[in-house]
Order: sequence, then structure tokens, then C-alpha cells
Amino acid sequence: MITRRCFCSSAPRPWLFVGLGNPGDKYKGTRHNVGFEMIDAFAKAQGIEMNTLNCKAIFGQGFVGDAPLLLAKPQTYMNLSGESTGALAAYYKLPLNRVIVFHDDMDLPCGVLRLQDKGGHGSHNGLKSVIYHFRGNREFARLRIGIGKPPGQMDPKAFLLQKFNASARERIDTALQEGVEGLKLLLLKGLTEGARRFNTEQKYKHIRLQTMPT
Repeated sequence: MITRRCFCSSAPRPWLFVGLGNPGDKYKGTRHNVGFEMIDAFAKAQGIEMNTLNCKAIFGQGFVGDAPLLLAKPQTYMNLSGESTGALAAYYKLPLNRVIVFHDDMDLPCGVLRLQDKGGHGSHNGLKSVIYHFRGNREFARLRIGIGKPPGQMDPKAFLLQKFNASARERIDTALQEGVEGLKLLLLKGLTEGARRFNTEQKYKHIRLQTMPT
């Protein structure tokens, strides 16, 4: 749980967790907004209040154990997410290896998660914006949240802006809780070891779910 302490020069360098999504009730619960949902789930589990606005993001901060933590949900709309993310990393003078971006991913089955220490944008417009505002640097971690692929010939954009059906919603809710535990492990063990353990667990889930409909 969060402990009430102040951020100061003697504390370890904070982590910045950024969830990607679109602001407003219109987009709440849609596939494209699972990054926001992951931030909300983690904040709720750790008792961190998301009650301020900072660098165009809904923002909260606290500690998980001894690890200082910054949580953000950019309110710029998805395609401009980097405006907020880049500004936050610059304001807190964070190296990119202390930044983790949470985002939806159609290349993973619905409800499967992956922690990666770096990567490309995979045609995700939010990630494109983040990379652009990091001056092309891709050396930041991501928590990929699987939402599955659109059925048949469905337009991917329409798919992203749909809400989950009941069975997919259940998988996502489970995944959010697994993500909370994985992120806590990361804060305890570091990115490399935390990701290794977490991804091993998720690999077996991937095998189990990859042939199931979303």
C-alpha cells in the first residue's frame, strides 16, 4: 500500500507509469482505453489518488514500498499522447528506462499481457506520438494489453472504439488484476526480473487463449 511520504532528492528516482486512452465518457470502457483502465486499477489497488492535473494528464503520485511512483493518464486524446508523456518525463528529469507506457494491443489475444523493455510503435498512434516526443527514442518499457483482432473484415478503428462484450470484459478485468500484480513485482524486483517472471506466466495464458474468440 501507499505510504505518505514526500518526494525528495534522497529518494530513489521515481517510476512514471503512463496509461494511454481517450478522455471523456464517450470512450470509457472501449478497447482503446484499456491503458487508462490499467492505471485506474493500479491506483485503486495501491491507494493512490488520481486527483490532480499535470502536463495535460490526470495525475497521481505515491510510494509502493520504497519505490516512488508517478501515474498519469494523458488527456490530449490518443494521437497526441506524447505531448503529455514527454513533458512529464522532462519535468521530472526521468531517463526513459524509468518510464512504462500501458497500451492496447491487437497482436495479443484479449486478456493477455506482455511487459517489454523497449520496442517500436506497432502502428499504434499513441505510441507513435510518445516516440516522437521522446525525439525518436524507443528505449522505454511498455505493458501491452491484448484486446484481440477485429472479426472478419471489420474496420480496426471501429473495433478499437467499441466497448467489450461480456466475455471479453471478464478477460480484461482478470488481466487488469494480473497487471497490478506484475507491476508490483516489477517495482520490487526491477524491470528485467519482473518482466521475465510475469511474461512466463502470461505465455501459458497466451497459448490457452489465442484460439478463442474475443
